[in-house]
Formats: sequence, C-alpha cells, structure tokens
Amino acid sequence: MAVAIRLKREGARNHPYYKIVVTDQRSPRDGKFIEIIGTYDPKKEGENFSLSLDRAEYWVGVGARPSQTVGSLINKARKSSTVAA
Repeated sequence: MAVAIRLKREGARNHPYYKIVVTDQRSPRDGKFIEIIGTYDPKKEGENFSLSLDRAEYWVGVGARPSQTVGSLINKARKSSTVAA
C-alpha cells in the first residue's frame, strides 16, 4: 500500500480549510484516511497551520510521501521547532 501525506479540503466555497491527513495514495482527495496529523488555513494571517511534527516524521520514516504543499509545511514546522528549542 502506497501511503501519502496530503491535504483534505473542507470549508465552504471560497473559504477553504484543510486537514493534513495520512492516506492511501489511491483514495480520493476527500475520501477515507488513516490519520489526521494537522490543519492548514490558507486564509489566516500569521501562523496558519498546526502540525504534529513527530507523527509526520514517523510517517515519512516508514515510507509515506508528502505532497509538495505538505512537504513545505513540514519544513516550516521543523524550522520553527529548532528556533524555539
């Protein structure tokens, strides 16, 4: 089973809100998923996402492939966690 980390769209028309999910690559964008590991709100200013970095790194470690957007969010979370530490 190929596992992907990607965004699941929610929210109203013209007001998107996304959940960062771990899912089977073959399932549809808004279909079933394995685990929710975060959220992303592109309309919000400032800190517009929350991510469980330890769960994301676990899934990447076991072979899950993040989408381009989720990959950039993981990198931002890594940078912010090293600055805070």
